[in-house]
Amino acid sequence: MSWVNRLRSLRAGAERRFPVLTEVTERLVGGNLLDAGTRLAAQAFLAAIPLLFALAAFAPAPVRDQLRESLRAMFGLTGAADQQLQQVFDRSADDTARETSGAVGALVALVSATSFSRAMARVCERAWALPKARTRIAAWRWAVWLIALVVVVFLQAPIRDGFGAGAWLGFPLFFVLATGVWLWTQHLLLANRVPWLPLLPGAVLGAAASTALGVTAHLYMPGALNRALAEYGSLGLVLTLLSWLIAVCAALTFAFTIGAVLAREPAIARRLGTDRIGEPRGD
Repeated sequence: MSWVNRLRSLRAGAERRFPVLTEVTERLVGGNLLDAGTRLAAQAFLAAIPLLFALAAFAPAPVRDQLRESLRAMFGLTGAADQQLQQVFDRSADDTARETSGAVGALVALVSATSFSRAMARVCERAWALPKARTRIAAWRWAVWLIALVVVVFLQAPIRDGFGAGAWLGFPLFFVLATGVWLWTQHLLLANRVPWLPLLPGAVLGAAASTALGVTAHLYMPGALNRALAEYGSLGLVLTLLSWLIAVCAALTFAFTIGAVLAREPAIARRLGTDRIGEPRGD
């Protein structure tokens, strides 16, 4: 069994030389990160779909048009899936039924929204092994984060098009914006308990994952949505979108956790000031 001893020796040597790899592996395996990402995706879905119907029912025409274009840009919608999206935003349907569904959607969205914010905050707190922030400190942050997230989704079409310059500028711009969004997200939802710089590795990893999944969605999702719609109807559409959300939320959960581990690596921690992590402020 000399090969077993050899493998153990190699593992021990790797742990001594690269302790960060051991820490990352332990966090990924033992932290139930996939479960956390799945829960986050479920909360995102429960908040996003009702909100979509509410905006389709009550938002002004320019807002509806911009949101529709942004969703098309995010998923590259074509064919039957694009027609389904068009029907959601089509005001030619019965106004009474639309306003009723919109009101129900708004109510459900309001109920689900804070759950989504809390789930994202908990992902950030688990990444940094921090306790839950007091509700008095965190509650307004949940609402601000949701509003900012809706604005970012709303602007996806012009951002991905590089504000008219094309994809050659759009994708780098998207990456830079995503880095800023995930940096701010962590700082806000952690209630200022972690300084800005230590959050940067997680933000960069989150932006890389978001950009890669954005490219994948644009290439893969149109065909997948149309096939699911043809085979299973609206249920197939829902399941495909939920699967994509699970992939995105799991990637972000992994990114924030790996980023937190990297930020505590001694060589990196000295440069980022990770040792200055303190208690939540009472704002």
